[in-house]
Amino acid sequence: MTAAFATAQEPPITILRGQWRQGELLLGHAPPGTHIEFDGHGVGLTPYGTFTIGLDRDEKSPAVLQVTAAGGEQRTLRYPVAPGNWKIQAINGLPEAEVNPPPAMLARIRREAQEIRAARSVASPAIGFTEHFIWPVVGEISSVFGSQRVLNGQPRQPHYGVDIAVPSGTPVKAPAAGMVRLVAHDFYFTGGTLMIDHGHGVQSVFAHLSRILVAAGERVGQGQVVALTGASGRATGPNLHWGVSWFDNHVDPAALAGPMPDRSPDTH
Repeated sequence: MTAAFATAQEPPITILRGQWRQGELLLGHAPPGTHIEFDGHGVGLTPYGTFTIGLDRDEKSPAVLQVTAAGGEQRTLRYPVAPGNWKIQAINGLPEAEVNPPPAMLARIRREAQEIRAARSVASPAIGFTEHFIWPVVGEISSVFGSQRVLNGQPRQPHYGVDIAVPSGTPVKAPAAGMVRLVAHDFYFTGGTLMIDHGHGVQSVFAHLSRILVAAGERVGQGQVVALTGASGRATGPNLHWGVSWFDNHVDPAALAGPMPDRSPDTH
């Protein structure tokens, strides 16, 4: 620790929103010129000194930040990360076709997963992530973030989003401003799929859509209708899957948007 940091009474960064807990997206502030690294990524600052960090569903504790001040002074910060309380469900006796996709589909599944990973790797200067996120649709949450199924003894990928049960054709609103990063109409697992880049590594993904109303590269505002819900891909019924990530770290959308609003007669 350098003398400059050793004599400072305040930490070199301030957390403005979120908690050091698995699945949280943190909003923070740092002095101009500060450089921060976390989980192998450089953490960019907005012109106002705002930054964001996403703690993955399986984030290990402590979270370690390497902070370099504008003058070159360096400091390592360690934050205990509280564990999430994830729902685990074991189901046995299922037919093989319901546990693993057909071998003929594997190349397609890998290609589509790579498209999503490529979109998530972008760190654009957009600042939509600083907004208070809103729910893209209003309805019953049918599956929560972080839950996981164990099928015939094989752990499946955790659920990296929230599923909201709504009728097909329900308008989907952008939860925060951003740019459309990916549009796909027929992915194997997620069907009609849309990704919106909110800036600095933060992305929203919407799945099982029946129609996408925006194009790749288009800028959208918070609350703008961007798609219609459906049951495309591997969906058991009409719903919207909404996921949020910070690069490859998956975070809980419900923690960003807060309690689901009550449905009202004019709610779509």
